[in-house]
Amino acid sequence: MPVNETFATYSDWLYRSALGVYLFAILLYAVEQAFSRAPGKKELVGAGAPNVLVDEPKQAPTRSERFGRMGAALTVLGAVLHLGSLVMRGVSAGRAPWGNMYEYMSLLCLAAVVTWIALMVKFPIRRLGVFVLPPILVLLFLGGTVLYAESAPVQPALRSYWLVIHVSVISISSGVLLLPGVTSILYLLKDRNAERFPKLPSADVLDRMSYRTTVLAFPLFTAGIICGAIWAEAAWGRFWGWDPKETVAFVTWVIYAAYLHARATAGWRGRNAAWINVAGFAVNVFNLFFINLVTSGLHSYAGL
Repeated sequence: MPVNETFATYSDWLYRSALGVYLFAILLYAVEQAFSRAPGKKELVGAGAPNVLVDEPKQAPTRSERFGRMGAALTVLGAVLHLGSLVMRGVSAGRAPWGNMYEYMSLLCLAAVVTWIALMVKFPIRRLGVFVLPPILVLLFLGGTVLYAESAPVQPALRSYWLVIHVSVISISSGVLLLPGVTSILYLLKDRNAERFPKLPSADVLDRMSYRTTVLAFPLFTAGIICGAIWAEAAWGRFWGWDPKETVAFVTWVIYAAYLHARATAGWRGRNAAWINVAGFAVNVFNLFFINLVTSGLHSYAGL
């Protein structure tokens, strides 16, 4: 099937536009983070009664909060443009738009952004966009420059419905898992010295964010590995061969399984569990770059 160059060009324009919108969103989040007050409590003293700490009453949005809201709105706009770039890429090539590292990275980052938007709806953590979006923006920049590939049909070995299932599930779950890695790092900073980081959400909020996001992503990641094993049996005649990517994917799975187990064990909650999550984040990034781009193996031909 010939490539539709018009749609391919539109895809590239939308991708670059999304990068620009994400960048402006980060700047707006930074303004809110820099000029907003730390979340606090208001002390009420009753006559003859002990002092009681209550939440401060809600007030009209401050100027810094309005900047944060604009940042959130731009994040949603960037996600829409980002999704449009993937759709246009798929239409231009007549296939699923995750057949090379550029497209794989784009889908992974979109999953991370959508997860962040969902977390902003669930938790009062909008200001953390200044910490969450920059790593995603870096990945998108590298994807659009170093890893960029022209729209084209995939290699014959990848012309399988398992490309749609396996690669999409692995990419989406890996993108979602970027978020708990960042929030676990912030949790460790907050838990170590809360007074030094007064504007970060409470350690409890960061811990719950990390846990719930990992709980969402882990079954998807597991399903992706299982689908990959089934595809490997059909393509190479074996379910598992300890290829470098398979090995690191298994190590990643074990680490996140250990995190969920630690999170459910009283003695390992908190800092210990957060460190395990950070280790999973590090291995996930290692798998994304070193294993995909440096080592050679059965997955190398795919650029994935």
